Amino acid sequence: MSTTTHHLTTPAAPWKSRFLSHISQLPSPEFVFATLHVAPSSTPSPNPYVPRLRYCIYRGMWAELPENKHNDAPKNDPNYESEMPTFTTDVRMRKVGELFASSEGHATSEGQTHGSGGGGPVEAVWWIKDVGSQWRIQGEAYVVAPDIEGEGEQSSGVRTVKSKVGERMRQVKEGSAGWSWGKELTAHFGNMSPGIRGSMRNPPPGSPVASGRPDEDHELGQKVTDLHDPIARENFRVVIIKPDVVEHLDISDPAKARRWTYTFVEKNGHGEWLTEEQWP
Repeated sequence: MSTTTHHLTTPAAPWKSRFLSHISQLPSPEFVFATLHVAPSSTPSPNPYVPRLRYCIYRGMWAELPENKHNDAPKNDPNYESEMPTFTTDVRMRKVGELFASSEGHATSEGQTHGSGGGGPVEAVWWIKDVGSQWRIQGEAYVVAPDIEGEGEQSSGVRTVKSKVGERMRQVKEGSAGWSWGKELTAHFGNMSPGIRGSMRNPPPGSPVASGRPDEDHELGQKVTDLHDPIARENFRVVIIKPDVVEHLDISDPAKARRWTYTFVEKNGHGEWLTEEQWP
């Protein structure tokens, strides 16, 4: 682990085991992911941001990559745990820029948004019909890019990710010195199917079809088996959601319906989750 990482003393979240149990019952762990988009100047609005939502696929908690027998990528030892859901995306997708533009640093240039960083406010929502439960996570989201490890001085974005995400990584096993952010990034790439990896070589998302047929390096429907494919890896990102508030709504039995809100608080280097049971 980098020396820029400081870990808070935080017990396991009281909501984690039930959340994971519910997610495991989904045929596909899809969720709605909401970000803030800078309001277009052509559309007068009293608010500087407008909401943007899309479906994403949950890829496990950060530092707890799910087992996949088809993943040949080197993997970190399970030295850490966390309560930070992840998903994967293409840096050319609008949501990546939104995580930077709505963050404290308000980064907007391509040079700033192409590396690690972000930290904009987000919400993620899962509905698990079979158990009558909704899970809502509010917090910030950070982007892990290829520059997360490398030679030379770390960028401010890399330092931000390692600091903000790293403080919520809970050490559960000795030997953390060998844990690598870059290895974790590659392992996430390896955990995807060749077809999903190949989508990172698609034409730029949102570009007009009328502009012409893409070159052979950016055709649709490619399958990538090389873990270090230069085009796919240049575009590949892992996004980490760092929760501040987690809400569980259980309406499986209308006569006993409840809502539980879990709020993360930090004091003097220690973190804890406060729980409040509420009416639905």
